[in-house]
Amino acid sequence: MAREWGLKLNTGCWVAGVFITVFCLGVYWNRHWTFPINNICTTIQQSNNIENPKETSRLDSISLHNEVIKLPRMTYTQPSALSPLRNDVLVMTPWFAPIVWEGTFNIDILNENFRQRNVTIGLTAFAVKKYTVFVETFIKTAEEHFMIGYKVNYYIFTDKPEALPTVSLKEGRKLIPVRVEKYERWQEVSMRRMEMINKMSETRFVSEVNYVVCVDVDMRFADHIGVEILTEQFGTLHPGFYGGKRERFTYERRTQSQACVPSDEGDFYYAGGFFGGTVLQVSRLTKACHEAMMEDKKNGIEAVWHDESYLNKYFVYHKPTKILSPEYLWDNGMGSPPILKKKRFLAVPKNHAAIRSNNRK
Repeated sequence: MAREWGLKLNTGCWVAGVFITVFCLGVYWNRHWTFPINNICTTIQQSNNIENPKETSRLDSISLHNEVIKLPRMTYTQPSALSPLRNDVLVMTPWFAPIVWEGTFNIDILNENFRQRNVTIGLTAFAVKKYTVFVETFIKTAEEHFMIGYKVNYYIFTDKPEALPTVSLKEGRKLIPVRVEKYERWQEVSMRRMEMINKMSETRFVSEVNYVVCVDVDMRFADHIGVEILTEQFGTLHPGFYGGKRERFTYERRTQSQACVPSDEGDFYYAGGFFGGTVLQVSRLTKACHEAMMEDKKNGIEAVWHDESYLNKYFVYHKPTKILSPEYLWDNGMGSPPILKKKRFLAVPKNHAAIRSNNRK
C-alpha cells in the first residue's frame, strides 16, 4: 500500500513540477519576448511598406502591401474554366504572361481596380526634326482613345518645343515638351531614345507617374487602349512577325554585337514602337539597352534595327509580364487578318525617305 502511495505521490509531484515549469516559462516569455517580437514584426511590416518609398508615396501614402481593392457589385458574364475566351490565338505564354487580344479581358473590372489606385500614366514619344508634323494627330487621337478617364502626361521629346501644336486636353492630362539634342542621323535619334527615357525615368517619371508607355509618334490612336495593357513590363508583337518562326525574326545575328540573339533562342519578335511598364522596370530596361548600344558603338557596331534590336535581346532574357497583340501596333497596308478584331494603334501613311532624311532641317 505504501509503495502504491509512493508511486502516486512521485507521479503527482512530477506532473506538478512540469506544470510549474511551463507556467514560469510562459510568464518569462511574455515579459521578456513579447515586445521584441512585436517590434520585429512591426519592423518587417514597415520595411515592406517602404520597399520603394517613391512609388508608394505617389499612391497617397497607401501601402500596396496592405491595400485591399474592394469592387462594387458588378454583373457580367461568368467566366468558365472549360470555355476559352479565344481559341484562334495564343493567349498565354509558357511563363504565364497573358497576351492581350480583344475578347480576353473585361475592361469594367480592370477600370474599377485601377481607378481606386489613382494611377497616372506617362506616354512618351519622340518628335525630332520633321517628325513634329505628326504630333497634332497623335495627341488628338490619344485624347479620344488612350487611357480615357485617367490622368495622363504626354512627354514629347523634341528639338523644337516651339513647333508643338496647341491641343485641347481633358482634365488631368498634360502636354510636357522635353527638349533634346538634334542629332545628324535619324538612326542616332532612334538609338538615343533609350538613354533619354532612362534619364527621365530616374529624374522625373519616378515622382510624376506610375506607369510609362513608350510609343512612336508617327501613329494615330484608332480604338480603345486602356489599363488592360498596364503591368510590370510589357512588349508588343511586331505586326510583321507575330506568326513567324524564330529563324525568320530579324534579330541582330552578329556575335560581336551586344544585341545578338542566337538562332535557337527567342520567343517572339517585339516592336520597338510600343513597350512600357512601371517606372522602375522601364528604367532598368532602357538603362540596359543604352549601355549595350554604347558598348557596340565603342566597337564600331550598329545593330541591324537599332534600339529595336536591343529591346528584343533584353526581352529574351527578361521576359515581359504581359504581351500586347498586333492590335496595338498595326499598319493598314498589311491588310485585315481575321484574328484582328480591333486595330487600336495605326501607322500614319508617310514618305519614309523624306521624313527620315538626314539633312539638318
